[in-house]
Amino acid sequence: QEKFGGLRDGYYIHGQCAIIMFDVTARLTYKNVPTWHRDLCRVCENIPIVLCGNKVDVKNRQVKAKQVTFHRKKNLQYYEISAKSNYNFEKPFLYLARKLAGDPNLHFVESPALAPPEVQIDLAAQQQHEAELAAAASQPLPDDDDDVFD
Repeated sequence: QEKFGGLRDGYYIHGQCAIIMFDVTARLTYKNVPTWHRDLCRVCENIPIVLCGNKVDVKNRQVKAKQVTFHRKKNLQYYEISAKSNYNFEKPFLYLARKLAGDPNLHFVESPALAPPEVQIDLAAQQQHEAELAAAASQPLPDDDDDVFD
């Protein structure tokens, strides 16, 4: 959380993996991703990191899939998730567990006891998210280091 400011590095010491999360309804949170990544890499060096765009269930998305390029520049795994609908909630954790265990075939054998979803993502919206991600992944990366918003 950004409110911890200068205390952040202390939380990173001895970190073995990380999830950097931003809010797809707030551009500023995505613009802060490079700072979080830089700080993590400075303290923890070579750890597996997952980037997550949260709140994909919300209609007024401000950070579009095609604008999310940081993970491609830094070779990070990226997932779009919705904490409120439980959409893709397990994917960043499974990815990191596989990396830490050194086992790409690792599977979770039991589902966690989750609260019921607060919202539902309909199948059409889910398919649209996945199509937008696939289209974005096939686009060439921008030449500059700045993530540009249309």
